[in-house]
Amino acid sequence: MTHCAGQIKYLIAIKELSDIDEYVRCVNISRHLGVSRPSVSKMLRCLANCGLVYEDFGNSVVLTPEGKQAVAEIFSTFGEVYTFFRNFLKLPQEEAHSQAIKFITEFPHDTCERLKTVVRRTMKKNGK
Repeated sequence: MTHCAGQIKYLIAIKELSDIDEYVRCVNISRHLGVSRPSVSKMLRCLANCGLVYEDFGNSVVLTPEGKQAVAEIFSTFGEVYTFFRNFLKLPQEEAHSQAIKFITEFPHDTCERLKTVVRRTMKKNGK
């Protein structure tokens, strides 16, 4: 399933915030992404309409099974792209994170897949 750049950014934020705290609130997403709360509400409505988060996100944002699957797919790419920026290009952690998100949201999917293949092959060759 293909998601727009905004959806990917929000799904990454929800996953990262849920790793820190079980309850992900709109205000936390707003701060994490540096966007307004109305923008968060609008995107959460979109994600709910797509079946990726549960409709009742007033208290806490919870991913549906489809949302969890989408996050797993996103993070399978994000992990390798982040590794490229962090380990290969030696970018600081925060910059590698933002560059990885930018890469997976702006480059074609097949380009991301090709980079993943290169990273995996190189890591395997180096025994990591």
